[in-house]
Formats: sequence, structure tokens, C-alpha cells
Amino acid sequence: MGSLPVPSSPECSPRGRPRVLASDLAPLFSAQRRHLDHFFDRLDMSQAAAFAQALLDAPGAVFFTGVGKSGIVARKIAQTLASLGFARAGFLAPVDALHGDIGALFRGDLLVLLSKSGASDELLALAPCARAKGAYLISLTSAASGADCPLAAACDLNVHLPLQGEVCPFGLAPVTSTAIQMVFGDTVVAAIMEARRLSRDQYAANHPAGKIGKTLIFKVKDVMKKQNELPLCKEGDMIMDQLTELTSKGCGCLLVVDDEHHLIGTFTDGDLRRTLKASGPAIFSLTVGEMCNRNPRTITAEAMAVEAMEKMESPPSPVQFLPVVDENNVVCGIITLHGLVSAGL
Repeated sequence: MGSLPVPSSPECSPRGRPRVLASDLAPLFSAQRRHLDHFFDRLDMSQAAAFAQALLDAPGAVFFTGVGKSGIVARKIAQTLASLGFARAGFLAPVDALHGDIGALFRGDLLVLLSKSGASDELLALAPCARAKGAYLISLTSAASGADCPLAAACDLNVHLPLQGEVCPFGLAPVTSTAIQMVFGDTVVAAIMEARRLSRDQYAANHPAGKIGKTLIFKVKDVMKKQNELPLCKEGDMIMDQLTELTSKGCGCLLVVDDEHHLIGTFTDGDLRRTLKASGPAIFSLTVGEMCNRNPRTITAEAMAVEAMEKMESPPSPVQFLPVVDENNVVCGIITLHGLVSAGL
């Protein structure tokens, strides 16, 4: 092994503190765009389609593998494919595979090997072992098939990912090749989603946590207040007699209902301020029914929670709550902006 020179300390550099300027970044982004355009213009769509079809038709599990930065991309694509729920998908570390983890691979499984050079020793060692297990092998390489790409010869299918160059001062760091790998893999996954006609409900089933899952899974009934939490009153109730109900339920409003709990209207703390300003002492003789909004926005319990948020924010002006009613306009709950935010939406 040779030795590398010891880097000098930045503090000792005669040029002072390093800086990155906008004028430095602009040509690099332009170069990256040219490299990506080169990839898009020269990608063989028949190879890409064959790869996508192989993933769709895989009778067993689909494994991705790679070394270094290509391995990181392979892991990401595997996790994205697994999240769709179409097939068992995972990452197989090449070195670990050669020390026992290849036992996860069975006949009929598919193994996708990512390599910029197509000559990674670890993948070249893994390929014949995986073939002996009965797996179907696909390589994704930026080296074209031939003597310079032995991995392609070791696989059943090779997809060439055209690479013009790396946006790196030395042309070595994989800062463009990995971007190409990621774009290619994720675009193929999107094509599979369309081919399988993946529904929002199917997608949501595999994303129960986080904002994605909550957006796709949570319904109004999951986050609404109900029963004793509801700020209810009758239209004949005096406004000043309902101040406790208006302020104690944390909704900023009253839901005005009849004896069968049909929604008549809403009365908010903003309505209270406006009525007090306009009527002065006369507010003591006013009923809630006289001053309530008889045409409020409403929503049903089965609607998606994200739909409630969109309805709250819609023109002509945003609101902080929505009464939840059934098909007969009977109040069964209330959903508030604060409740949606607290739920992570």
C-alpha cells in the first residue's frame, strides 16, 4: 500500500478560509445538467422496459446489491419497491452475502447488481454464487457491455446507464453516476406503480406512520371531537348565557342545533366580538339563533382528514373548525385546525 500526503490544516493555508460562491456553483450545476441530459438522450428504452418488466414478472423476491455509493442507491431503490407491497424486496450486502446472507436468495428470485464500472470485485464474486442458487441476474452499469464490463457478461440482462462524466474536479467521485442510478431506479418504480394501478389505499397500507401515512389513512372520524366534547347550544339560548360553553370546549365556537341535533348554524368567538361591538349592551337580549351563521361549511365523518384541512383553508376566508354531520345533517362531531395539527397533519 502506498502512502498519502498529510493534508495541510485549513488554518495554515495561505489562501485563508475556503469559500463557495454562487459563481462557483453555477458552472457545476450547468455541467450536471449536461451530464443528465446525456443520460436521458442516450438511455436505451428497450433495456429500461425489459428491466421494468422483469421486476413486474419476478416470481420470487427482488434483491438489490452494490458496493459503496452504488450500494447506498441500491438500498434506497429496494426500500422504495418494498414500500409498494407488490413483492418482497430488500438489499443484499455483497460481502455479507458471500459469508452466509446469500441464504436468503432462492430459485426464481431476482438480483439487481448496481455498479458504475461493471467491474467491482465483490459483485463479480457474488454473481456466479447467486446464479448457482437459481437467481435471475440483472446488472445496471455505466460501462457498456463488453470487455470493459465483465459484470454484464455474468448477468442475464444488462442495462447500460450512459455516463458522460462526473461533476468532480478529478472526474472520480460518483456525484453524477449515483444521481443517474437513482433517477433510473425511481422512474422505473413509478412505471411499476402505474402498471399495477396502485391505489392510494394500497399505498397507505404500507405507510402507516409519518405525514404520508396520516394524510392517506386518517379520516375525519379519527381526529374529531365527539359527544361531551361538543360545544352545543339551542338557537333560543341567550348569547351571554352560553359564554362558558363557547370558551370551555376549546373549539372557539358553538354548534347551534335543534332538539334532534340537526345543525342549524354556528356561532364563533369572532361573532361574539363583532356582535358586542355592533350591539353594545343590547347583546344581553340577543339569542344565539339571531346572530349565528346559518350556512357554515361542514364535512362528514368518513371524509379524509386532509380534505377537512383543505376545506378549512378554502376561499373566501379560512376557518378554524368544521361541524361534522351525517347524511341527515345531524351533528356527530367537530374537527378543528388545532386537532389536525396535533395529529401531525
